Amino acid sequence: MTSLWTEAAWLGGRWQANVLLEVDGAGRWSRIQSGQACPPHARRLKGAVLPPLVNAHSHAFQRAMAGLAERREQGQDDFWSWRDAMYGVALRITPDELRRVATRLYRELLLGGYTQVVEFHYLQHREDGQPYDNELAMAWALADAAREVGIGLTLLPVLYAHQGFGTPGLRTDQRRFKTDADWVWRAFEQLRAGGVNAGVALHSLRAAHPGEVDHLLRLVGDTDLPIHIHVAEQTAEVEACVRQHGQRPVQWLAPHLDARWQLVHATHLAPDEVEAIAHSGAGVVLCPGTEANLGDGLPPLRECLNAGIPLTLGSDSQVTREWREELRWLEYTQRLLARQRNVCAEPAMQPSTAARLFDAMHTGAARAAGLPAWGLQVGARADWLVIDPAAEGLEDVPLAQQLDALVFASRGPCFAEVGVAGQPVLALR
Repeated sequence: MTSLWTEAAWLGGRWQANVLLEVDGAGRWSRIQSGQACPPHARRLKGAVLPPLVNAHSHAFQRAMAGLAERREQGQDDFWSWRDAMYGVALRITPDELRRVATRLYRELLLGGYTQVVEFHYLQHREDGQPYDNELAMAWALADAAREVGIGLTLLPVLYAHQGFGTPGLRTDQRRFKTDADWVWRAFEQLRAGGVNAGVALHSLRAAHPGEVDHLLRLVGDTDLPIHIHVAEQTAEVEACVRQHGQRPVQWLAPHLDARWQLVHATHLAPDEVEAIAHSGAGVVLCPGTEANLGDGLPPLRECLNAGIPLTLGSDSQVTREWREELRWLEYTQRLLARQRNVCAEPAMQPSTAARLFDAMHTGAARAAGLPAWGLQVGARADWLVIDPAAEGLEDVPLAQQLDALVFASRGPCFAEVGVAGQPVLALR
């Protein structure tokens, strides 16, 4: 057993003093207790401790194009033109290149305060669209990168069969993505057999038509696997879904939804869709940095918070790679929309905007990643973040305001240490 001790840790939505954290032989928290003197055998952590966040939506290969799509040479630039540029990158990258890109990305995510990454993985085949000799070569490249860096990984092989609503088959530049439900299930079983935590995903309702959705759900059965899907990210997607099915995307999905489902983006929701998600227990994965970069729009954040929908964050296209920036984007866009301050705070519950958002992003973490538990709680994997009190923007900030300053005033590296499964994997001082 390993024992850690800190002068302060974020437990139960507040800072608690003199906290002893004990790790069992499996790398899980076996005891977390505040108000304890530091035992002689415990290692003193050099700052206040936070639970890390799960990065619940990542396309690692898109790190290769981050910052390279910020020019408009002609006409209109939007999600769909960005997608065409992304396809160009997707058509060139090899397994070895993906391993290198993912290794760099995963180190950056650790620096940014994530210790688990969920890969929404649809880049599967050779450049010509034919299978690799090892059909999961790209997936194993991601697993190798995560293992090298020390970050937790959940891999989601993606069902990607069609180019649009009512339009069967894929475009030529989507050839590396082609899968069906049987392929996804076979990939899931191979990943699990290889020791990789895994779930399943449907790219979107435009890429997985009703028959394929039903087939994959029959294969999943009554297991508790996470099921992820891009949904309602673009208004054009919503309009096309209504034309094809007579319903908005989440309205169409509602009969299928339960607590296993994670709705990625869910940007354009009608009030009845928010209610349906909340009633089902499904989670929503927000990617505010990417959604801003792509001009997607703003999600109904306050409505989701007030409805108690389980939430998580995702780095998605990798233009942002730390949760501090994602939380700033969430709150600041709501402030601009409402022309008010501290929009996401709730005086009767949690007057700190940073604290309410930070805690909200833990509510869906375990289910999104397919883990039994998450955070600073007994039974969860023993992951932690140690705040560097000398980080820029945190100097002389009282403990009670450190989380606020971390989200809204800090810059540069801010964690002195990052731990995963009971072991420090990143130490900056």
